[in-house]
Amino acid sequence: MHLPLVSAALTLALASLPSGSSSTLWPFSKLSGATTLTVKDLERELLPRLSESAVLYAEDDPRFKEATARWQWYKAPTVNLVVEASTDEDVSEIVKYANSQNVPFLAVNTGHGSTATLGKFNGIQISLNQLRQIDIQPGGDSAIFGGGVYGGPVIEDLWEKGYVTNTGSCGCVGLLGPGLGGGHGRLQGLYGLISDGFVNLNVVLADGTLVHVSPRSHKDLFWCMKGAGHNFGIVTSFEAKIYPRKVDTWFSKICSFTEDKLERFHELLNELSDKQPPELIHWTLYWNDPDVSTTEPVIHWSFEYIGSEEAARPYFEPFDELGPVSCRSASLPYPKIPQNEGTSAQDPICGKGLQHMQFDAGLVKYNVTAQRAIYNLFAEKVKHDPSLEYSFIVMEGYSLQGVDNVDPAESAFALRDDKLLVAINVQYPPNPSLDDFAIEWGKQTRKLFNDGQPGRRPTTYINYAFGDEPMEAVYGYEPWRLEKLRGLKKKYDPHGRFSYFNPITFEDEAPPSHSPEL
Repeated sequence: MHLPLVSAALTLALASLPSGSSSTLWPFSKLSGATTLTVKDLERELLPRLSESAVLYAEDDPRFKEATARWQWYKAPTVNLVVEASTDEDVSEIVKYANSQNVPFLAVNTGHGSTATLGKFNGIQISLNQLRQIDIQPGGDSAIFGGGVYGGPVIEDLWEKGYVTNTGSCGCVGLLGPGLGGGHGRLQGLYGLISDGFVNLNVVLADGTLVHVSPRSHKDLFWCMKGAGHNFGIVTSFEAKIYPRKVDTWFSKICSFTEDKLERFHELLNELSDKQPPELIHWTLYWNDPDVSTTEPVIHWSFEYIGSEEAARPYFEPFDELGPVSCRSASLPYPKIPQNEGTSAQDPICGKGLQHMQFDAGLVKYNVTAQRAIYNLFAEKVKHDPSLEYSFIVMEGYSLQGVDNVDPAESAFALRDDKLLVAINVQYPPNPSLDDFAIEWGKQTRKLFNDGQPGRRPTTYINYAFGDEPMEAVYGYEPWRLEKLRGLKKKYDPHGRFSYFNPITFEDEAPPSHSPEL
């Protein structure tokens, strides 16, 4: 997620998280059967295959806790050993070694994957955090990025050199985590999704082969990597389009409204959507903000415009007339916008170690009646336990011109018709006694969102999925899409090595044991 929170207390839980495996022996859950490896085994057998800067460590190393910390602690993957790759070839060698031992592997950048399907994993974590190079190419139309880059440094580095590129809106989230699932972000109205900007990718396949993927080389795999890429390989480096920065400052306005404005507020959002230019981004929260109200949740609205306050005025003036409780505004260079909105890598939203029960839906328009029911349910449920007080509902309204300019058939990303991304995030320090309550609340909210658009089938943005959604909701309802994805899954990953992030399954496979009904 990429949203502000009201208290730094949300980073509190990490110190009390449960430890991993034994400090001497590392039992892995194999694809079939079981095996035991020691750290010495890997130091003797794996390290000599890797570059000089590559390292491996286990739970008794002080680096392990930080390396395996997760934004989502519910159904977190079980990591027995971390191997930090230093080159593209290192990743290839690690995968080949893991396969030779029949041990699962999982590539990790900043640890923000939230789906419960990751809870099936038990094995070696391949850390990409050394792969963070950013090299602008001659001509300035593209840059080569390491597979471990993430939003904040990318935004800052390119801005200083006169460029921008599409990233997720949260400064702590990698480019490839969201990008392999499409990748929504602030600049998509101008330049499309993160994946729409891919020029080529270096990918380690399930068998450890390192291949160059582009519209001319492995064209079918290039299609997969733009929307379903988590299922097909590990991207070690990639080339993506960059663009000259058009303005020196963005205009930001952040307002709070009381719940009696809810109906008219969402009517105004629908009107704004009809005329939203590519430079405009906004999102809305229902959350607790004691600075505004100690008795009821507040409507929080963030408005951003790539340009001047004067140019933005016609779009935000109707909301001023609605009568917010408070507003603040600023004109800032783009790299300062995440911090201003509470979405930088240093903000509480990036803190790790909490449960995040996140349930998402894609909408075309707001149903005002449904929004009232969703708000009322939130106001009721958030009072169930004090530790739930930082839960929120988020409704993201990115511009769509750049997204709509791309033929949907050109990539595995199937949800270009979704105009709004909406989700509930029930969050709290790890507490199994709250899990069933939180999941049920999340499912109720998701159903209200979906029921508010009768006749439209439910959709879920893959990067916000809880993990119980049917494949069609994530990868598209057109029969040819699943047929193509399943065929290519059999071609590139016949043994299911990449089966932990909202996996592509086959019709004869049983659903994951943790998956409740939608």
